[in-house]
Amino acid sequence: MSSTLLRVCPSELKIPYEVKRQRSCCMQLINKTDKYVAFKVKTTNPRKYSVRHTCGILLPRSSCSVTVTMQAPRDMQLDHHCKDKFLVQSAVARDGATMRDLVPELFTRAPGRLIEEFKLRVVYIAANPPSPVPEEAEEEDASPRSEVTMGYEAKVSSAFDAASRCMDNSGAKPSCTKGASVVPTLVGEKVSTREENQKRLQQNMELLREAGSPQQGFSVMFVLLVFMSSVFIGHLMKHIKV
Repeated sequence: MSSTLLRVCPSELKIPYEVKRQRSCCMQLINKTDKYVAFKVKTTNPRKYSVRHTCGILLPRSSCSVTVTMQAPRDMQLDHHCKDKFLVQSAVARDGATMRDLVPELFTRAPGRLIEEFKLRVVYIAANPPSPVPEEAEEEDASPRSEVTMGYEAKVSSAFDAASRCMDNSGAKPSCTKGASVVPTLVGEKVSTREENQKRLQQNMELLREAGSPQQGFSVMFVLLVFMSSVFIGHLMKHIKV
């Protein structure tokens, strides 16, 4: 039913439901006319709700706010279903009317008297609804770490691949860069120097076996001397190559 005197907002009263705690909501009354309009607010359950500004007079093109407070419920309702309703009555008052002119007869239907009614139902809503965490934010936070990790792993993997290609193609023409060929070159020089030292030591030991000197003391000294000279020569050749 359309109203010509008052506009009531919202069309239903949404009250947060919380055990052992009072909750409130508001409705807005707007005078749509150029006349003085009297209003009165009623409810089907007056013991459960308290209304501030249960009645009043609105000046032409003015508005007011009505606060509805629900008493603290004792028990929790699973379905949040409510059958309570509110009724807003409005009627035209005389020009310059005050609160003293608000008599019960003003809202009594009579010939030639316009009285409008607007009904609102009460809807319970959750007091503290859970706030969902957006998944896009989590993905954005995790993506920089993933990119850094993947980039680091890719660089390490490419470095090892380059070194492996250099070692595999040591006999052929290398296909790797100059920086990547440093590691296999040093490894090859170290292995070559070790093999030369071992060959020299084996040759000296064979010469000692063929000589077969009878004096034990002379043999030990000779072996030590040959060993030290071999180590010195190998160390000297290593520095010369480097």
